[in-house]
Amino acid sequence: MTIASASSTATHIALTTLFSAVQDAHLLNSTAGILGWDQETMMPNGGAELRSRQLAQLARLSHETFTTPKMGEYIAAAEDAVRSMPADCADAVNVREIRSDYDKATKLSSSLIAELAQTGSQAQHAWVEARRESDFKKFQPWLEKTVKLNILKAQCLGWPKGGEAWDALADYYEPALTAADVTKVFEPLRARLQKLLDRIRGASKKPSNAFNEFALPIDSQEKFVRYMAKRIGFDFNCGRLDRSAHPFCGGSHSRDVRMTTRYTETCVFDALGSTMHESGHGMYEQGLDFAQSGLPMGSAAGLSVHESQSRMWENQVGRSMHFWKWARPQLSAFFGDACDHFTLEHLYQAANVVEPGLIRVESDEATYNMHVMIRFKLERDMLNGDMAIKDLPGIWNQLYKDYLGVTVPDDRRGCLQDVHWSMGAIGYFPTYTLGTLLAAQLFEKARKDVPGLEDGFARGEFAPLLSWLRKNVHSEGRRYRLDELCRKVTGEPLSADPMMRHLEAKLLPLYGLE
Repeated sequence: MTIASASSTATHIALTTLFSAVQDAHLLNSTAGILGWDQETMMPNGGAELRSRQLAQLARLSHETFTTPKMGEYIAAAEDAVRSMPADCADAVNVREIRSDYDKATKLSSSLIAELAQTGSQAQHAWVEARRESDFKKFQPWLEKTVKLNILKAQCLGWPKGGEAWDALADYYEPALTAADVTKVFEPLRARLQKLLDRIRGASKKPSNAFNEFALPIDSQEKFVRYMAKRIGFDFNCGRLDRSAHPFCGGSHSRDVRMTTRYTETCVFDALGSTMHESGHGMYEQGLDFAQSGLPMGSAAGLSVHESQSRMWENQVGRSMHFWKWARPQLSAFFGDACDHFTLEHLYQAANVVEPGLIRVESDEATYNMHVMIRFKLERDMLNGDMAIKDLPGIWNQLYKDYLGVTVPDDRRGCLQDVHWSMGAIGYFPTYTLGTLLAAQLFEKARKDVPGLEDGFARGEFAPLLSWLRKNVHSEGRRYRLDELCRKVTGEPLSADPMMRHLEAKLLPLYGLE
């Protein structure tokens, strides 16, 4: 055997050993993903207590499997093996990102991981009950425990000098993201959005909102949105669509993606918007490399990139005139002649009405990011001790008055509307806005790269956009971080300008403000 072939064999063994061990550990996480989906969709209430213990055990076992000293040895050997490889080749990326995950994971104890998982499961069940009864006090003890555990988690992880606890938690959702980074984006963005909203509020022309108040049977809505998800590209051979209190996308790997949505009798756009949003997540997951499942190259590039996929399909596609030129005739197949009196213009206007409201997932594009900014402020205040948990409803309600000018009537439509904090997902919310900015920037580039892209939507042709995303985003796994991916694909750093161009080009004519 030559020296070169011996070296090649050693490299292969080092990488295969590490990757197999990591994929084995991931099997436990993927199993937990299915149990989590079941908890939100089909599990009877009586299963909540044992389910929390099941998820805690899986979290503990996964953590222990991934953080053994032997895993550290495998990583070190693999690092030696890829040292001469290009930094962005698949093997080198896998090793780099596994090292990053390992270094974070080894700072946390298995007991803390298990307690976070068990608390998250129990808190979600308590949240569903509290939300149903619109009673924050029933959820308050669980949120207090969740925040305390997340503070402990942040302390174990640590954060850069000059930073804060929020930074350590946000790193799990968007690597290296800090509260200072978010603030630099949010403060000028809020001012720009507020200026646009003030102009819209003062407009004499108002688009029709009638379709958003029109009752349609939920069974028919369910068939309609399932059809839409399939047409834009979600593969039901490798996924599902079910109902839950809060829409989400989960599952275990690219060939088993579990989405949920929710329905309101008087607003089909609620179900359609949330379904197209979750389909964006689902198609991203289905576009990841199955052979790399459990490895960084078979994983999403972070939640901001994930949100860019969902927000793009929901907004740039689902709220466009081109989409509704195709979608309007489809209504009769599911609702008969019930919608015949609504014109194309009625539907397009209803999809783009700007009306500050209470619910983030039902909000329009112009106000959506205000909802995110409120949650970001509240998260930081809870973690930094600047707000007592018991005061959350009152402070939430005041911020909604300050940011959006609306009065919150109850907890269900106030601080109990989102599932995230019950899951322990603190540090997540800003990725919605960062993803919204990226969605607009990516879509601008896709329009340039694919001539006639939007004209195709009017014919029900969505494969060209999905193919472009598969090539430029999905196939890259975790090769690039947020800003690096943005620069690579669009040639520019992440910016709010494309989103503002998108909003102004659409909304100003609708409100007679050109």
